[in-house]
Amino acid sequence: MKTVRIDARCMHYTPLNQKIRAAVADGAEEIILDNVLGQRFIGDGVRGNVRIIINGVPGGDLGMFMSGPTCIVNGNAEHAPGNTMDSGMLVIHGSAGDAVAHSMRGGKVFIRNNIGYRGGIHMKQYEMEARPVLVVGGTAHSFLGEYMAGGLVLVLGIGKEKAMTDRGIGSGIHGGEIIIRGEVDDYLLGVGAKKFKFTEEDLERISPIIKSFCEQFGYDPAEFLDTNYTRIGPASSRPFASKYVWE
Repeated sequence: MKTVRIDARCMHYTPLNQKIRAAVADGAEEIILDNVLGQRFIGDGVRGNVRIIINGVPGGDLGMFMSGPTCIVNGNAEHAPGNTMDSGMLVIHGSAGDAVAHSMRGGKVFIRNNIGYRGGIHMKQYEMEARPVLVVGGTAHSFLGEYMAGGLVLVLGIGKEKAMTDRGIGSGIHGGEIIIRGEVDDYLLGVGAKKFKFTEEDLERISPIIKSFCEQFGYDPAEFLDTNYTRIGPASSRPFASKYVWE
Protein backbone atom coordinates (compact mmCIF):
# COMPACT_ATOMS: atom_id res chain seq x y z
CA MET A 1 0.00 0.00 0.00
CA LYS A 2 1.33 3.40 -0.96
CA THR A 3 1.05 5.66 2.10
CA VAL A 4 1.68 9.40 2.25
CA ARG A 5 2.03 11.22 5.59
CA ILE A 6 1.45 14.97 5.85
CA ASP A 7 2.09 17.14 8.91
CA ALA A 8 -0.67 19.75 8.91
CA ARG A 9 0.63 21.69 11.90
CA CYS A 10 0.10 25.46 11.33
CA MET A 11 -0.67 24.79 7.64
CA HIS A 12 -3.34 26.83 5.86
CA TYR A 13 -6.15 24.71 4.46
CA THR A 14 -5.39 25.63 0.83
CA PRO A 15 -1.87 24.16 0.62
CA LEU A 16 -2.98 21.22 2.77
CA ASN A 17 -5.74 20.32 0.34
CA GLN A 18 -3.38 20.83 -2.60
CA LYS A 19 -1.02 18.28 -1.03
CA ILE A 20 -3.89 15.82 -0.53
CA ARG A 21 -5.00 16.11 -4.15
CA ALA A 22 -1.43 15.76 -5.39
CA ALA A 23 -0.99 12.60 -3.31
CA VAL A 24 -4.20 11.13 -4.75
CA ALA A 25 -3.12 12.00 -8.29
CA ASP A 26 0.22 10.30 -7.60
CA GLY A 27 -1.51 7.04 -6.67
CA ALA A 28 -1.59 7.21 -2.88
CA GLU A 29 -3.85 4.56 -1.37
CA GLU A 30 -3.64 5.93 2.17
CA ILE A 31 -3.02 9.49 3.33
CA ILE A 32 -2.33 10.20 7.00
CA LEU A 33 -2.82 13.77 8.18
CA ASP A 34 -1.22 14.63 11.53
CA ASN A 35 -1.83 17.68 13.73
CA VAL A 36 -4.99 18.78 11.94
CA LEU A 37 -6.60 21.73 13.70
CA GLY A 38 -9.54 23.39 12.00
CA GLN A 39 -8.42 23.14 8.36
CA ARG A 40 -11.50 23.23 6.16
CA PHE A 41 -12.56 21.34 3.04
CA ILE A 42 -10.42 18.22 3.65
CA GLY A 43 -11.25 15.56 1.07
CA ASP A 44 -13.58 17.87 -0.85
CA GLY A 45 -14.20 16.62 -4.37
CA VAL A 46 -11.71 13.76 -4.00
CA ARG A 47 -12.57 10.63 -5.97
CA GLY A 48 -11.43 7.02 -5.84
CA ASN A 49 -10.76 4.45 -3.14
CA VAL A 50 -8.13 6.34 -1.15
CA ARG A 51 -8.25 6.16 2.65
CA ILE A 52 -7.65 9.46 4.48
CA ILE A 53 -6.82 9.24 8.20
CA ILE A 54 -7.17 12.52 10.06
CA ASN A 55 -5.44 12.87 13.42
CA GLY A 56 -6.95 15.97 14.98
CA VAL A 57 -10.03 18.13 14.47
CA PRO A 58 -10.91 18.96 10.84
CA GLY A 59 -12.78 22.16 10.04
CA GLY A 60 -16.03 22.62 8.19
CA ASP A 61 -17.28 20.78 5.12
CA LEU A 62 -15.14 17.67 5.53
CA GLY A 63 -15.72 15.41 2.51
CA MET A 64 -17.93 17.85 0.61
CA PHE A 65 -18.66 16.54 -2.92
CA MET A 66 -16.47 13.53 -2.08
CA SER A 67 -17.02 10.48 -4.25
CA GLY A 68 -15.54 7.19 -3.06
CA PRO A 69 -12.85 7.76 -0.39
CA THR A 70 -13.03 6.75 3.27
CA CYS A 71 -12.13 9.45 5.80
CA ILE A 72 -11.44 8.38 9.37
CA VAL A 73 -11.26 11.17 11.96
CA ASN A 74 -9.50 10.35 15.22
CA GLY A 75 -11.17 13.18 17.09
CA ASN A 76 -14.11 15.55 16.73
CA ALA A 77 -15.22 17.39 13.59
CA GLU A 78 -16.65 20.84 13.03
CA HIS A 79 -19.80 21.74 11.05
CA ALA A 80 -21.24 20.05 7.96
CA PRO A 81 -19.10 16.95 7.48
CA GLY A 82 -20.48 15.05 4.48
CA ASN A 83 -22.01 18.17 2.91
CA THR A 84 -23.35 17.17 -0.53
CA MET A 85 -21.24 14.00 -0.46
CA ASP A 86 -21.80 11.61 -3.38
CA SER A 87 -20.33 8.36 -2.08
CA GLY A 88 -17.73 6.99 0.29
CA MET A 89 -17.62 7.04 4.07
CA LEU A 90 -16.83 9.41 6.93
CA VAL A 91 -16.07 7.78 10.29
CA ILE A 92 -15.74 10.26 13.15
CA HIS A 93 -14.43 8.93 16.47
CA GLY A 94 -15.94 11.77 18.47
CA SER A 95 -18.69 14.37 18.04
CA ALA A 96 -19.52 16.73 15.18
CA GLY A 97 -21.10 20.16 14.85
CA ASP A 98 -24.20 21.46 13.11
CA ALA A 99 -25.62 20.46 9.69
CA VAL A 100 -23.92 17.07 9.57
CA ALA A 101 -24.63 15.40 6.19
CA HIS A 102 -26.17 18.62 4.81
CA SER A 103 -27.68 17.81 1.37
CA MET A 104 -25.84 14.48 1.33
CA ARG A 105 -26.56 12.45 -1.83
CA GLY A 106 -24.91 9.10 -1.12
CA GLY A 107 -22.44 7.23 1.06
CA LYS A 108 -22.31 6.88 4.84
CA VAL A 109 -21.46 9.20 7.73
CA PHE A 110 -20.88 7.49 11.08
CA ILE A 111 -20.51 9.66 14.23
CA ARG A 112 -19.53 7.81 17.41
CA ASN A 113 -20.90 10.42 19.82
CA ASN A 114 -23.20 13.42 19.34
CA ILE A 115 -24.04 15.98 16.66
CA GLY A 116 -25.35 19.53 16.76
CA TYR A 117 -28.39 21.15 15.18
CA ARG A 118 -30.00 20.36 11.81
CA GLY A 119 -28.25 17.04 11.24
CA GLY A 120 -29.32 15.46 7.97
CA ILE A 121 -30.90 18.67 6.66
CA HIS A 122 -31.90 18.39 2.98
CA MET A 123 -30.59 14.83 2.59
CA LYS A 124 -31.77 13.35 -0.71
CA GLN A 125 -31.51 10.17 -2.74
CA TYR A 126 -31.82 8.85 -6.27
CA GLU A 127 -34.11 5.82 -6.12
CA MET A 128 -32.15 3.11 -4.22
CA GLU A 129 -28.96 3.57 -6.19
CA ALA A 130 -27.77 6.55 -4.18
CA ARG A 131 -29.23 6.49 -0.67
CA PRO A 132 -27.24 8.41 1.95
CA VAL A 133 -26.97 7.15 5.52
CA LEU A 134 -26.19 9.13 8.68
CA VAL A 135 -25.73 7.17 11.93
CA VAL A 136 -25.31 8.99 15.25
CA GLY A 137 -24.14 6.90 18.18
CA GLY A 138 -25.19 9.43 20.81
CA THR A 139 -27.82 12.11 20.33
CA ALA A 140 -28.68 15.06 18.09
CA HIS A 141 -29.97 18.57 18.76
CA SER A 142 -33.06 20.26 17.31
CA PHE A 143 -34.34 19.98 13.74
CA LEU A 144 -32.83 16.60 12.98
CA GLY A 145 -33.73 15.60 9.42
CA GLU A 146 -35.16 19.00 8.54
CA TYR A 147 -36.51 19.12 4.97
CA MET A 148 -35.28 15.58 4.29
CA ALA A 149 -36.07 14.35 0.79
CA GLY A 150 -34.44 10.92 1.05
CA GLY A 151 -31.95 8.72 2.83
CA LEU A 152 -31.76 7.37 6.36
CA VAL A 153 -30.89 9.04 9.67
CA LEU A 154 -30.37 6.59 12.54
CA VAL A 155 -29.84 7.73 16.15
CA LEU A 156 -28.80 5.07 18.67
CA GLY A 157 -28.62 7.12 21.89
CA ILE A 158 -25.73 5.12 23.34
CA GLY A 159 -25.25 6.06 26.98
CA LYS A 160 -28.34 8.28 26.97
CA GLU A 161 -31.55 7.87 28.96
CA LYS A 162 -33.40 8.97 25.80
CA ALA A 163 -31.88 9.07 22.35
CA MET A 164 -33.67 12.34 21.46
CA THR A 165 -34.92 15.12 23.73
CA ASP A 166 -34.75 18.13 21.36
CA ARG A 167 -37.67 19.37 19.25
CA GLY A 168 -38.32 19.74 15.54
CA ILE A 169 -37.49 16.18 14.46
CA GLY A 170 -38.25 15.83 10.76
CA SER A 171 -39.56 19.37 10.35
CA GLY A 172 -40.64 19.66 6.71
CA ILE A 173 -39.61 16.09 5.88
CA HIS A 174 -40.99 14.93 2.52
CA GLY A 175 -38.90 11.81 1.86
CA GLY A 176 -36.54 9.40 3.57
CA GLU A 177 -36.80 8.21 7.15
CA ILE A 178 -35.50 8.94 10.63
CA ILE A 179 -35.12 5.97 12.98
CA ILE A 180 -34.47 6.64 16.66
CA ARG A 181 -33.76 4.07 19.34
CA GLY A 182 -36.49 3.93 21.98
CA GLU A 183 -39.62 6.00 22.32
CA VAL A 184 -39.95 9.52 20.93
CA ASP A 185 -42.43 11.92 22.53
CA ASP A 186 -45.00 13.32 20.11
CA TYR A 187 -44.21 16.93 21.00
CA LEU A 188 -40.67 16.49 19.66
CA LEU A 189 -41.91 15.97 16.08
CA GLY A 190 -41.62 18.84 13.62
CA VAL A 191 -44.29 20.03 11.18
CA GLY A 192 -44.97 17.39 8.53
CA ALA A 193 -43.39 14.50 10.45
CA LYS A 194 -45.26 11.39 11.54
CA LYS A 195 -44.39 8.32 13.61
CA PHE A 196 -44.76 4.86 12.09
CA LYS A 197 -44.61 1.42 13.63
CA PHE A 198 -41.12 -0.07 13.52
CA THR A 199 -41.36 -3.65 12.25
CA GLU A 200 -39.19 -6.74 11.97
CA GLU A 201 -38.86 -5.91 8.27
CA ASP A 202 -37.50 -2.48 9.18
CA LEU A 203 -34.98 -4.09 11.51
CA GLU A 204 -33.88 -6.44 8.74
CA ARG A 205 -33.32 -3.44 6.46
CA ILE A 206 -31.15 -1.51 8.90
CA SER A 207 -29.30 -4.46 10.51
CA PRO A 208 -26.37 -4.30 8.04
CA ILE A 209 -25.96 -0.60 8.78
CA ILE A 210 -26.01 -1.18 12.54
CA LYS A 211 -23.43 -3.94 12.19
CA SER A 212 -21.19 -1.75 10.03
CA PHE A 213 -21.41 1.11 12.53
CA CYS A 214 -20.61 -1.18 15.46
CA GLU A 215 -17.66 -2.66 13.58
CA GLN A 216 -16.14 0.80 13.16
CA PHE A 217 -16.37 1.70 16.84
CA GLY A 218 -16.04 -1.63 18.60
CA TYR A 219 -19.62 -2.01 19.84
CA ASP A 220 -21.52 -5.28 20.11
CA PRO A 221 -24.31 -5.06 17.50
CA ALA A 222 -26.47 -7.56 19.40
CA GLU A 223 -27.41 -4.74 21.78
CA PHE A 224 -29.17 -2.88 18.97
CA LEU A 225 -30.71 -5.70 16.92
CA ASP A 226 -34.28 -5.54 18.20
CA THR A 227 -37.42 -3.56 17.43
CA ASN A 228 -36.98 -0.97 20.18
CA TYR A 229 -37.01 1.90 17.70
CA THR A 230 -39.30 4.68 16.54
CA ARG A 231 -39.56 5.28 12.80
CA ILE A 232 -40.37 8.80 11.63
CA GLY A 233 -41.28 9.75 8.08
CA PRO A 234 -43.26 12.28 6.09
CA ALA A 235 -46.95 12.67 6.77
CA SER A 236 -47.20 14.08 3.24
CA SER A 237 -44.97 14.56 0.23
CA ARG A 238 -45.84 18.29 0.42
CA PRO A 239 -45.87 19.23 4.12
CA PHE A 240 -46.11 22.96 3.46
CA ALA A 241 -48.52 22.88 0.51
CA SER A 242 -51.14 24.84 2.42
CA LYS A 243 -48.73 27.73 2.80
CA TYR A 244 -48.82 28.33 -0.94
CA VAL A 245 -52.56 28.14 -1.58
CA TRP A 246 -54.21 31.44 -2.38
CA GLU A 247 -57.88 31.84 -1.54
